[in-house]
Amino acid sequence: MSKVVLMDFFAEWCGPCKMQDPIIEELKKKFGDKVEFKKVDVDNNNELASKFTIHAVPTLVIEKDGAVFKRYTGVTRANVLEADLNAALK
Repeated sequence: MSKVVLMDFFAEWCGPCKMQDPIIEELKKKFGDKVEFKKVDVDNNNELASKFTIHAVPTLVIEKDGAVFKRYTGVTRANVLEADLNAALK
C-alpha cells in the first residue's frame, strides 16, 4: 500500500489559509503516520503549484498512488477531509 498524501497549498498572506491550519493540525493528530501531510507555500514553490494547477489558496489535494484522489479549494471542514482521507486509505 502506498502512502496517502494531503498537500496543503497556502500562502503566508492568505487569511483563509490561517483558518485551515488548525483543521490540518487536528487531522495530523488523528491520522498520525498513516497520512503524509505536506505544506506547500505557493509563493516559494511555483513549479509544484503549477503542476497541480493551483489558482487559489487554500487548495488541498489528497494524493493516492501518485494520482489526485480528491481536491478542495477554500477552507475545508475537518469532517469532510477525514471522510475522504479514510476513503483514500482503503
